[in-house]
Amino acid sequence: MTELYQLKRTPFHERTAALCLPQNWRRWAGHIAVGSYDLGLEREYWAIRNAAALIDVSPLMKYLIEGPDAARLLDKVTPRNIQKLAIGQVYYTGWCDDDGKLLDDGTVTRLGEQSFRLTSAEPALRWLAMNAVGLRVRITERTDQMAALSLQGPKSRAVLNRCCGTTVDGLKFFRMAPNVLADRPVTISRTGYTGDLGYEIWMDAADALPVWDALMDAGGDYGIAACGILAMDMARVEAGLFMLDVDYTAATHAWIPGQKSSPYEMGLGWTIALDKPGYFVGRRALEREAREGSAWKMVGLEVDWEGLERLYAAVGLPPQIPAMAVRGSLPVLHDGQQVGYASTSTWSPVLKKYIALVHLQRPYYEPGTRVSLEITVEHHRRHAPGTVVSLPFYEPEWKRK
Repeated sequence: MTELYQLKRTPFHERTAALCLPQNWRRWAGHIAVGSYDLGLEREYWAIRNAAALIDVSPLMKYLIEGPDAARLLDKVTPRNIQKLAIGQVYYTGWCDDDGKLLDDGTVTRLGEQSFRLTSAEPALRWLAMNAVGLRVRITERTDQMAALSLQGPKSRAVLNRCCGTTVDGLKFFRMAPNVLADRPVTISRTGYTGDLGYEIWMDAADALPVWDALMDAGGDYGIAACGILAMDMARVEAGLFMLDVDYTAATHAWIPGQKSSPYEMGLGWTIALDKPGYFVGRRALEREAREGSAWKMVGLEVDWEGLERLYAAVGLPPQIPAMAVRGSLPVLHDGQQVGYASTSTWSPVLKKYIALVHLQRPYYEPGTRVSLEITVEHHRRHAPGTVVSLPFYEPEWKRK
């Protein structure tokens, strides 16, 4: 019976386990995933921002959706206009219940005229099948059969060009193309979860280790480093990217309405195609929110360093900065009244600022609003002043070039 509850290993486990010095492991979608390869996060974080970082993202749920009505199904279950998605193009999107509240988020890649790949954080096979009733479509889960790597950082393109059969110089932002790597067929998408220049490499699980080895060999001169999910966590906050079960709760997992979030509230208004024809799940609720505005929004918060410093100086200490992103709810106040909360906060090494993803009530989510973040100083609750800002916090100029 114990085998039923064991965490799965990704196809790269033989390589990642050998490199994981502190044995720092985390759970991710039923898999065991590396939290960090070193005792600290500095080398992995700076590989993302200065060089190239190789991240095992195989635990992502992956679904192949095929058939004459494949586009119709995805047009029904997501607010994006899938009919406009070109072959080789990738959409990022959330998807909702009938009340317009987020169930999950991920990517949709058009592999062919009648073929798509959907990635998600949570299992979605049952939900897809329920919405596919009456449609000519075949849905196949490929999570265990497909391995995936994320290669992120300003040197990622140079690394790929050294080891791929075809250069990736012409691969545009949010586009995908087939390639050959280590004499294995792969597809490479210019996507990622760090807000930097980056790519994701998709392959059969049987080809995982040769592809990993080829990338590490090719990246040696560029400072490539294996990177765990903790350093990636810091980078994704800088990029203003949220995480399921951390920054929002899936509508199906929420206990009360206040725990649910809409795409508009999470900053995904740009993904909602209210001009596309026909019905899609959550359309009426989203149309109403577009007219009336959102009661809440997720925005950025930059904490004033001098204000933070004063709070610690009052007890004779220098500021105490967490060594990794804090996935925890921290109250946010305006004039002493709580108006929201931070869901993830972190020190940003590249910006030299303490930042947070915060959820604020209207009208306090407007950029420039002065608020304060609750912190603990020597076991006492204190409030560090800060300013509401638009997301992302950080977006390098080479990200889209």
